[in-house]
Amino acid sequence: MDLNSTLHALVPSSTSVTMLLGFFAYLAIAGSILPGKVVPGVILSDGTRLRYRCNGLLTVILLVALLGIGVRMSFISPTAIADKGLELLSATLIFSFVVTLLLYVAGRRSHDQGSSLKPHVTGNLIDDWWFGIQLNPQLMGIDLKFFFVRAGMMGWLLINLSIMAKSVKEANLSQSMILYQIFCVLYIMDYFFYEEYMTSTWDIIAEKLGFMLVFGDLVWIPFTFSIQGWWLLSNKVELTTAAVIANCMVFLIGYQVFRGANKQKHVFKKNPKAPIWGRPPKVIGGKLLASGYWGIARHSNYLGDLLLAASFSLPCGIISPIPYFYPIYLLILLIWRERRDEARCAEKYREVWAEYCKLVPWRILPYVY
Repeated sequence: MDLNSTLHALVPSSTSVTMLLGFFAYLAIAGSILPGKVVPGVILSDGTRLRYRCNGLLTVILLVALLGIGVRMSFISPTAIADKGLELLSATLIFSFVVTLLLYVAGRRSHDQGSSLKPHVTGNLIDDWWFGIQLNPQLMGIDLKFFFVRAGMMGWLLINLSIMAKSVKEANLSQSMILYQIFCVLYIMDYFFYEEYMTSTWDIIAEKLGFMLVFGDLVWIPFTFSIQGWWLLSNKVELTTAAVIANCMVFLIGYQVFRGANKQKHVFKKNPKAPIWGRPPKVIGGKLLASGYWGIARHSNYLGDLLLAASFSLPCGIISPIPYFYPIYLLILLIWRERRDEARCAEKYREVWAEYCKLVPWRILPYVY
């Protein structure tokens, strides 16, 4: 595709805009009416706590079923998303800018003093726009932060499924594509199965909602996490049996560390006395968990995330660096985020954090970093 064709393909059509807005409308309606476990969030500084309806698994299953019926009845094309990929990318990017602008204006005008909506204005326009002003802005009762991350994960799944449909249509479905698709589907469905764990993550409880999170959720997650699928559409890779087994092992180990660490943290926040690996948890200063994965490294969940990211790229072989954009980016991001987390925790917990660091000296990978 030449430059002119690429630029033309980036211009959103009415079809791509309709697809995008229809997707958001479905998520808003389904997320509000479908049954799901209502999970209380963490207690905020003013003593209040938000409640989240965790029905993401039912929402995504119903969405895929409805789309499957639409394909079966020839109402929609299974390759529609893949065919309109660049249009959807630019439309989502524009949407992210518009949403962030509205969030900025709403935040500046807010006089709410509650923890969720209290404006945190630094006076630095770029900083306030990038990091956001309010912690948990809402629209018609919908928590936008929770909504956007759900949209990003579902968007990633839909893009992947459409890529696979295009691969089948073009008769070039490969072992590598199947392996990549299986890993991603398992990861995404696991996310929605354990969606309530998201309510205790740093993004939800501490990050304000600005362009960083809006763009990250709506654009970065679905469109960059699927790079491997796009690449495999036009590149054939032959994997040996040993390579397939090794790839599966990386995925399984990464999943065990990632899910295990996040589960331990979530359970600890709900019940600080719950046993970890069959033993009473070791707690520093009555606040910080130092057992299980959290007694091995201070950000062990990041290690699991990195291994999972690597497993998504390994089916592409090593003939090109392009499929490895995601794990490389994630490594940089998580080191940056880990540094931010460390600084915040040092300020918040002070001597308790210093004691924890002394007990658990490794940040992400034991004996390395």
